[in-house]
Amino acid sequence: MSASSSPAAEATATRSVAELKQIAAQVRRDIVRMVHAVNSGHPGGSLGCTDLLVALYFKVMKHQPEPFDMNGIGQDLFFLSNGHISPVFYSVLARSGYFPVSELATFRKLNSRLQGHPATHEHLPGVRVASGSLGQGLSVATGAAQAKKLNGDDRTVFVLMGDGELQEGQVWEAAMYAPHHKVDNLIAVVDRNGQQIDGPTEKIGGLGDLRAKFESFNWEVLEANGNDLEQLLPALEDAQARLGKGRPVMILMDTQMGFGVDYMMGSHKWHGVAPNDEQLEKALQQLIVEKAADY
Repeated sequence: MSASSSPAAEATATRSVAELKQIAAQVRRDIVRMVHAVNSGHPGGSLGCTDLLVALYFKVMKHQPEPFDMNGIGQDLFFLSNGHISPVFYSVLARSGYFPVSELATFRKLNSRLQGHPATHEHLPGVRVASGSLGQGLSVATGAAQAKKLNGDDRTVFVLMGDGELQEGQVWEAAMYAPHHKVDNLIAVVDRNGQQIDGPTEKIGGLGDLRAKFESFNWEVLEANGNDLEQLLPALEDAQARLGKGRPVMILMDTQMGFGVDYMMGSHKWHGVAPNDEQLEKALQQLIVEKAADY
């Protein structure tokens, strides 16, 4: 059975925005609980990118969680370049059926498959590349997308990068390569939250006009609010509609670091800091779901 005809794939297409918002709230609950349990991890970017990953895995992408196929033939693929936001990635993978939700309780523990940065040697379903060494994801995704084209596989490859990550030179090598080779089955997303571990990106290493930069490399460029599903879903649909025309697509996605938890929002201080007991309780009170299914 192909991914596009599987029951799991068919079910995702019918989810409403209201359902996606409930899933996103649950994923955010998972994130803060995971990092709190081990006093370690990266909640800020995870919370900010939750809506995107929920939209992709529960609505947009055609994928087959089980049995997991490393090659993903006939499936849409997602690569997480900024691998430090593994909490959101693990939660979404578990919630969409790649592995048991109960395994989230092992996050960052010894002998766990859910290490701080995703790694393939852990054989965790849904993870197709080790990530966290920043700047590599666009290259990996471009290669995977080009392979699909060479193999006659008409599915799409998605990749998420952080904006601070664009300070890495390898990103711009891939940004040149993809349009030159007409890799037009690729949708790249930059989490433009303006924050990195040491402070605002403008102060650490200003990125300038990203739209103009990528357009000069011959990318199709869109912009979207990454924390508003009513705006994000149409942007993803628009991006898909632009594929197959000789150019890759870039979505510059504006988010707030720590979105959904008021005391974390907009601050680089929550890039890699776990909440304490009191802060966790406050966060969970803000992340309301009709039926909490905490692991």
